[in-house]
Order: sequence, then structure tokens, then C-alpha cells
Amino acid sequence: MAPKQRNAAARSVSPVPPSTASPGAAAAPTATASSSSSSSTPAPATTTAPAARHATSKLSSSSSAGGAQAWDRIVGNVVAHYLDTTPQRTKLLDAFMAFLVAVGALQFAYCVLAGNYPFNAFLSGFAATVGQFVLTGRLEFSHPPRPVGDA
Repeated sequence: MAPKQRNAAARSVSPVPPSTASPGAAAAPTATASSSSSSSTPAPATTTAPAARHATSKLSSSSSAGGAQAWDRIVGNVVAHYLDTTPQRTKLLDAFMAFLVAVGALQFAYCVLAGNYPFNAFLSGFAATVGQFVLTGRLEFSHPPRPVGDA
């Protein structure tokens, strides 16, 4: 007994998955294969109308611009909250740790670009930077933060 074969012309193929389909794209005219079921040639896959593609590209570009503004607002709020609520001692330690990261990055970049002939010098300098970063982080987290009003 031969397995049943499905009629390819009876199926409708959609280029947009159902989870991402928008209401405007559903109203766009698409070619269906049910009208050509009498012919022996397979029906072409459906395509999205040019107007629907243009609307989709407008939607993605406007959402990326809105997303950038949202990220700017989030970063601004985080920085403002950090500056308002973080004690001066913690800000000083954070600045020193950022300096240590910059020094470590410069040492690594110099090693990659200029070579590492005295490798032990690079290794000792980089290890000292990483060690200082770890010890500073431990110092920062070993003492509980004091409220802003306390001196």
C-alpha cells in the first residue's frame, strides 16, 4: 500500500510566522494556491505585498530609534541614581577600579601590538594590576555602605 501524498496546491504557505504576524500584514493581499488546484503545476509560494514590506521596514526603523532613546533614558537614570545615592568613598573606589581596568587594558594592548619580549615584565605588571583590582573590590564590599548624610 503506497503512502498518501498530500496535495501541495491545497496548502497555503505564509512567509511570516504566526507569532510575528502583525494585524496590518494579515490584511495584505497574498497569493493562495487553492485557486490553481485544477492545474498540474505547483503553486508559487506566497509573498508579502510591497506595501506590507515597506510598512514593516518603517516599523523596525522607528522601533530602533525609540529603543535608542529608551536606552539613553535608562542609562541617564542609572547614572543620576548612582551620583545621588552613592557615598563619596564608594565613588572614589569605583573611580580607582576604573583606572585599574584602563591600565590593564593598556598593558595588554601594548603586549599585543609591540610584542612581549620581556614577558615577565608584562606578566608582573598585569598581575599587579589585577591583584590591586581584586583587593580594592574586596575592600569596597567588606564595609557596608553608609547613608549619604553621614560623614
